[in-house]
Amino acid sequence: MSTYVVVGLQYGDEGKGKITDVLSAKSDYVVRFQGGDNAGHTVYVGDNKFVLQLLPSGVLQCRGKCFLANGVVVNPKSFLKEIQQIEDKGMKTDHVFISRRAHVIMPYHILLDTYREEEQGGTQIGTTKKGIGPCYEDKISRVGIRMVDLLNPEILREKIEKNLKLKNALFSKYFDKPEMDVEEIYNEFLELGEKLKDRIVDTELEINEAIKEGKNILFEGAQALMLDIDFGTYPYVTSSSPSTGGVCTGAGVPPTSLQNLIGVAKAYCTRVGNGPFPTELDDELGENIRKIGGEFGAVTGRPRRTGWLDLVSLKHACMINGINNLVITKLDVMTGLGKLKIATHYRTEDGKIIDYFTSSTTKLYNYEPIYEELEGWDEDITTVRSYDELPATAKKYIEFIEKYLGINVYLVSVGPERSQNIIRKELF
Repeated sequence: MSTYVVVGLQYGDEGKGKITDVLSAKSDYVVRFQGGDNAGHTVYVGDNKFVLQLLPSGVLQCRGKCFLANGVVVNPKSFLKEIQQIEDKGMKTDHVFISRRAHVIMPYHILLDTYREEEQGGTQIGTTKKGIGPCYEDKISRVGIRMVDLLNPEILREKIEKNLKLKNALFSKYFDKPEMDVEEIYNEFLELGEKLKDRIVDTELEINEAIKEGKNILFEGAQALMLDIDFGTYPYVTSSSPSTGGVCTGAGVPPTSLQNLIGVAKAYCTRVGNGPFPTELDDELGENIRKIGGEFGAVTGRPRRTGWLDLVSLKHACMINGINNLVITKLDVMTGLGKLKIATHYRTEDGKIIDYFTSSTTKLYNYEPIYEELEGWDEDITTVRSYDELPATAKKYIEFIEKYLGINVYLVSVGPERSQNIIRKELF
């Protein structure tokens, strides 16, 4: 049995897509276990750039099958669009399947997401308005539509009718917006079900059988721990659990089956959307990092907020996930920045010095990061492939992180290309 889990440890956009793409070349299965098409995984294959929002990042390299498991919320139109994008570039997608249990993002979910954000004004969560949250709400409220329902016309119609009774009342009476038509949505999604019927399968059965057979299985998360519905900066979070624990409920596998828990973090920190960000650099240096690192949202195009590496939040993320293999990406972006800072503690409003993450998002806004300052480097490291070839100060930067967290860095990324990695040990 060889299972691998790749999760983000910051606020998303850590480069999980690239790491998953690299590992998927040796995988028999790649399984996405949560989130929806609000994720943005950018993968480069030669001169081709793929921005995958819903499909697993491993879809381009996996030697076996790719699954969207039961914990994913699926917009069928987005799924088909991404499938077409890949096929248009001459690649096959007949190895991609969706769980029968996965919930379907409906048009009314997207409108609810949009109208709520508009109503919030200055207190917006900063969602991508893809309908992710409202879809998960319906799932928990036990009124959701699942992929299997798209294959059953009577059940599909009944569920759409029941949902639109409440949704249309909200649209017309609360938001003062037009109501949606049952027949139009029913016909559209019945047709989508017909297009997808050969891809809708019982993924949990095959995944568990593959585990018994000792296959290499790679579980891929979206977003990151600091956006986790329980352990992130609530309410500025996503609507699912992008943690290693989320694999168990999101893919239907027992925790005893999870072995290699891989956490991905940038050499600095970024965040898209609203919410507290203790180490944010809202200045010229932050803008410089944004430009060098190409820090713009893969889904929204929004400029990412940038800041120094925050080891307090990173320790929190590693603890919750039980990380035993660490990946540091975009180390090359730190080249030429001069002195580098890493946050190791917070100073609270009452002057207390702490080294743990708080559950109070309100208080976090007022916490002051306490930094350790390290020497930087000016050498170009984008062509380095051996750890020993890194500048001494770059190695000290990595080793400082390892010592603080008590976890070894097994891979360092020094550029966006698939080959721009320093691999310190082989996991497969």
